Amino acid sequence: MKKKIYVFLAVLSLFTVNSCTNLEEIVLDETSATGLSDKQAAEGIIAPVYALLPNLFQHTNYFALQEISTDEAILPYRGGTDWGDNGIYLAMHMHTYTSTDPNLRNTWNLILQGMSRAITAINSLPTLNDPSSKTFLAEARGMRAYYSLLTLDLFGVVFVKENLGETSKVIRGNEAVEYIKNELLAVEPNLDATVGPGRLSKGAAWGLLARLYLNAAFYRDPYAAQLTFKPEDMDKVVEYCDKIISSGQYQLSRDYFSIFNDDNHTNKELVFAVDQRADLNGHNRMAYFSLSGDQFPLPAYTNANGTDGPAITPDYYRTWVNAYAPQDPSVDPRFYKQNLSIYSNPADSCVAAENFNINRGILRGQQYGLIRRNGVFLKCADGKMKVAKLFHDTRNKPTLAVDFTEKVDFTVEGSNYNTGYRVEKYEFSKKSVSGRNFGEADIVIVRLADVYLMRAEAKLRKSNDAASALADVNTVRAARNITTPPPPLTTMSLDLLYRERGFEFYWEMIRRTDMIRFGKYEDKWTEKSSTDRNKRIFPIPQTAIDGASNLPGYLVQNPSY
Repeated sequence: MKKKIYVFLAVLSLFTVNSCTNLEEIVLDETSATGLSDKQAAEGIIAPVYALLPNLFQHTNYFALQEISTDEAILPYRGGTDWGDNGIYLAMHMHTYTSTDPNLRNTWNLILQGMSRAITAINSLPTLNDPSSKTFLAEARGMRAYYSLLTLDLFGVVFVKENLGETSKVIRGNEAVEYIKNELLAVEPNLDATVGPGRLSKGAAWGLLARLYLNAAFYRDPYAAQLTFKPEDMDKVVEYCDKIISSGQYQLSRDYFSIFNDDNHTNKELVFAVDQRADLNGHNRMAYFSLSGDQFPLPAYTNANGTDGPAITPDYYRTWVNAYAPQDPSVDPRFYKQNLSIYSNPADSCVAAENFNINRGILRGQQYGLIRRNGVFLKCADGKMKVAKLFHDTRNKPTLAVDFTEKVDFTVEGSNYNTGYRVEKYEFSKKSVSGRNFGEADIVIVRLADVYLMRAEAKLRKSNDAASALADVNTVRAARNITTPPPPLTTMSLDLLYRERGFEFYWEMIRRTDMIRFGKYEDKWTEKSSTDRNKRIFPIPQTAIDGASNLPGYLVQNPSY
């Protein structure tokens, strides 16, 4: 029997000459491929539905929108020469972004390409007889709902489309919320509970439903002066969080940073993630993005370094200081993990290559590491790696120490290569020859800690059940006990929960949505003074608006753009 192999091209034809929002990619009928079983064909159809997630979650796409637009991340024009990019990162942080921003366009295109692939799979899988096709069909439809959730959250729109040849219907507000909800509910019975975090499972669907209900007030009325959280929505958040917790499938990790290690695919805290294992050509750049260009994490690769990208803002850092004063924030093991003992023992400056690991978490002050001269790392007399204070040699600034300062802003002084405390949350891949490739850690989309904190928030918002919310928050804190866990909290409120979410989920690409839900996105912080509620929703890329111009009124730009 002749089989079809569906080859999905990376370029999406979103707007065609004769129709608009035609989520369509070229499908090739490979007539020579006659030996595929229906199971193999089904696997070949579902794989592309997930395949673009690593691109979407790259550092300059979804991360930029969700983090650099917030108080957690700032990316200045480093040294007046790096990361200028026509001011797009300055604008993202100041909320002056426009419809021509290339990161907005790329993110939009990648989401819609994923949606297109899901629609193709939805139409193709029913033609196959293997039992796996039923599960894959549920995954494809569920992933279409997930991509719709992203467009609703970021751009305030959802495209509804069942067949590749038809024009999508554009929906917003409550209609969009109901559509995504109904799609996830429809597929949940046919999803597998045990497929792992890299595929849409029952647990993942429950997590997305909880997130949808928790943010429904924002999605229904995105520009409201005050969001209205319906009690019945909060009940649903609790219901789906309960399902995940009571399933027994997931477990809070004792070692916080192991959640973000290269081998985190098997970490039981992950509910849903971007699968980036080596055999799937993982290439996330999260570990390299914030490090200095003179931090070299791998003794095996002299070209693997950082890029002096974003830092945390002083405003965000002060939330840690204020929470733990007079103690240092490092009493919380989520803040920092020291792997180089030279910080605490200056005499320990020779380290065996196999034992060298850079520090993790929020990096402050003078940094130590491998010293590179003339393209090679220096070694001690005993053959171990030489570890010492770092300077900005690669920037031709050998007297400027890699000494990260709290101050970082868009002034000349605040934009130097050493300004701003940096973040090394995800592990730097041991196989990365440049820092810009491999990166095999799965990128977290939903994890169990978020489930506990979503449940806590829902209980607070519905009935101010502070006792139950406090118990959930302290459950998460107490779990991080590979060393001394964070001290338990004694009271709970929405403000304290917001602060706790900042501690637990920093740089995990949910901060913007959190800030909007907690009424913080219009606040002022480092280099950001805009209080415009319209900026909660990003502009629809101008390329999309232009592509839809043959149907006047079809794709309307969001307010203020």
